[in-house]
Amino acid sequence: MAVPVIVEDARDPRLGDYTDLTDVALRRRREPAEGLFIAEGEKVIRRALAAGYRMRSLLLSAKWLDVMRDVIDTTSAPVYLVDPALAERVTGYHVHRGALAAMHREPLPTAAELLRGLTGGHPPGRAGRPARRVAVFEDIVDHANVGAAFRNAAALGVDAVLLTPRCADPLYRRSVKVSMGAVLQVPWTRLESWPHDIGVLRAAGFTVAALCLSDRAVPLDELAARRHGGLALLFGTEGDGLTRAALDAADAHVRIPMDAGVDSLNVAAASAVVFYATRPSGA
Repeated sequence: MAVPVIVEDARDPRLGDYTDLTDVALRRRREPAEGLFIAEGEKVIRRALAAGYRMRSLLLSAKWLDVMRDVIDTTSAPVYLVDPALAERVTGYHVHRGALAAMHREPLPTAAELLRGLTGGHPPGRAGRPARRVAVFEDIVDHANVGAAFRNAAALGVDAVLLTPRCADPLYRRSVKVSMGAVLQVPWTRLESWPHDIGVLRAAGFTVAALCLSDRAVPLDELAARRHGGLALLFGTEGDGLTRAALDAADAHVRIPMDAGVDSLNVAAASAVVFYATRPSGA
C-alpha cells in the first residue's frame, strides 16, 4: 500500500517523468528511450493496470485521492500529491482530469510472434489465438489518428495492429487519450523493415489488402465477400496514401465506394468502415 507524499517543488526530481508533457518532440525521444508512457485520467489508468502494465508512479491532486483510493491501496509505486497549479507548471498544461500515471513500457514482440498469438509486449503478458485479421498502418504520423484507429480496431474486433517504423507512437499521451485506452488493449508491434515485412504477413498466410484509389482497386464489398485464411488491411498516410513500394507488394487493392465527388476519407474514418465491413460472419 502506497502512502501519498506531498510534493511542493516543480523541480523535484521525483516528478521527472511528468515534465514538459506538451513538448511532443521531447516526449517522443524520452518516453521510448526511458521505457515509460503516461496514462491520463482515472479510466485510462485503470485500463492500463487491468491490461497488465506496471505503474512507475502516480501523480494526483487532492480531490482524486478518494476516487483512486483502491489503486493507491494496492500499489507499491510512489504516489505524489500536488496542487493543480504545481501540476500545470510541471506538465505544461492544465491537468483537468486530475490524475496522471507513469507506466512501464514492455519490449515489443516481433511481427511473427504477434501473428502467432501474443505472449508478451503490448499489452503485456497477453496470450491468445493466432491473429486472423490485422491492421497495418504505414507512416501515420498524427497521434490523434493513431489513437482513433486503435479505438476502431478494439471496437470492431481486429486481432492486432502493426506499425511501420515512421508511425506515431501509440503510447504517446494524446494517442492513448484519443483512443480512450484502446491502445492498451489491442496487441501491437512495430515493423522493422518496410515494406519487406509484408513477406512476414504472407508467410503467415495473410492476404495483404491495400486501401487505395488505384485503377485495379476492387470495391470493399467484393473483398469482404471473399474467404481469407488471414487478412491484413493496409492503410497509408493522411496526405499521400500508401507508398508505391507498399502498393506493389500488396496482394489486392481495395477502395471504399463513395458519392458526391468525395474521393477518400480520413484514415481513422476509413479504418472504421473497413474494419466493420470485413468483420467475421456472426461477429
